[in-house]
Amino acid sequence: MQNRLSALLDRYGPPLLGGVVILAVWQFVPTLFGVSKLLLPTPSSVIGSLWLLFDRGLLVENFVITLVEALVGFAAGSVSAIFIAFLVTRSLLVERMLMPYLVGFQALPKVALAPLIVVWVGIGVESKILIAAIISFFPVLINAIVGFSTVETEKLDLMRSLAASRWQQFRIVIFPNSLPFIFAGLNVGIVLSITGALVGEFIGADRGLGNLLLQLNLNMDISGMFAVLLVLAVLGIILYGLVRFLHVHFVFWAKPDIRSGSN
Repeated sequence: MQNRLSALLDRYGPPLLGGVVILAVWQFVPTLFGVSKLLLPTPSSVIGSLWLLFDRGLLVENFVITLVEALVGFAAGSVSAIFIAFLVTRSLLVERMLMPYLVGFQALPKVALAPLIVVWVGIGVESKILIAAIISFFPVLINAIVGFSTVETEKLDLMRSLAASRWQQFRIVIFPNSLPFIFAGLNVGIVLSITGALVGEFIGADRGLGNLLLQLNLNMDISGMFAVLLVLAVLGIILYGLVRFLHVHFVFWAKPDIRSGSN
């Protein structure tokens, strides 16, 4: 029991301590230097605004909409990225056909595409899902390509010597070998999917946390804006932690080094 408590303190103690320090500085330093609450509200006022938004029923509904947009977009973008990475790494012809266009599309600023997507698809959740999918697509694609391409030759030679089919080689050797790389991309993509959903809501939406942020901005409700940003930050931490949890438990032979933060 004592060892378990010590392990929990070792893992979660530093982040909690860091959060306490940040909140303390945020609470007292603006008052000490005379910074107006209109510019930088205190944590207590932000929590008050957070409760007010929740009490008015503005927070939960918009939160669920943004969460669904981000998760569905992330899932669609990730599955598409892994599938295309598989095609690119299994066929030289497909690689030559697709890679120049994938690189060119990656060079385009995704935020600049958002207005076009909203015009083409509409202001519904579909456009937000598409933007989230596009933004989360490339980190997963690049890492999946690296994972599929870095299989040890000895392992493949062994599978061929055992008369394994190409599907068996992929299922037993190539895909498990690529999982640490894929999860590295998923760690980035899950956070970017939230950004994609918000960008779409900023451009055109009548619901979601992005739309709520715009309304609060028009009303100059800075505390309310900070409250929504706090919710988004917590959402990002939770989703990142969930992907991290899946990484640790499904890729048990190559667990990420939590102490160094490497993936």
